[in-house]
Parts: sequence; structure tokens; C-alpha cells
Amino acid sequence: MLYWEITVKKQWTYKHGEDTILVENTWFGEERLFVNGSLQGKRLSLCGTTLWGGLPTGEEVRASLGGVFAAQCFLFVGNKFLHPENCCYRWW
Repeated sequence: MLYWEITVKKQWTYKHGEDTILVENTWFGEERLFVNGSLQGKRLSLCGTTLWGGLPTGEEVRASLGGVFAAQCFLFVGNKFLHPENCCYRWW
């Protein structure tokens, strides 16, 4: 893995009940969605994208990524928005 791929990644971690939802975004266009450590969605994109996944309970997970000057992540579980206070944001 190249050094620049490590240093320009943003990561959002959400807790929903007992489940952990992780969304990753790199400046060079790769987005990934993990639910409890399992890869649920992956896309290569230079602009906004939507990733889909599911919880063990059968609830649908949708992560919308985009932004003009900074990457933002909006997470929905079963069509309900998870508020940012449920998120641990990390950039490195």
C-alpha cells in the first residue's frame, strides 16, 4: 500500500445498538462500508456516492458521501438518519 493512501483517508464510525458501522473515504476515490467488520459496499468515485449494506437484524444501511470542500458522511438505518453524535470521526 502506498503511503499517500494511508494519510488521506477519512473514517466515520457509528454505533447502532450492538452493531458498529464504519465508513471510509479516500481522496483518490475509494469508498467502503463495513458492518461489524464485514465489507458491505465498495465504490470507486471522484464525486459523491451512496453505499448500501445491511445489519444482522435485516435493517438496511445507507451511507451517502459527498461534499464540496470536505468529505461528509450521512448515515441512514432503515430510512432513519443517524445523528452525528452517534459518530466518531477520524481523519489521518
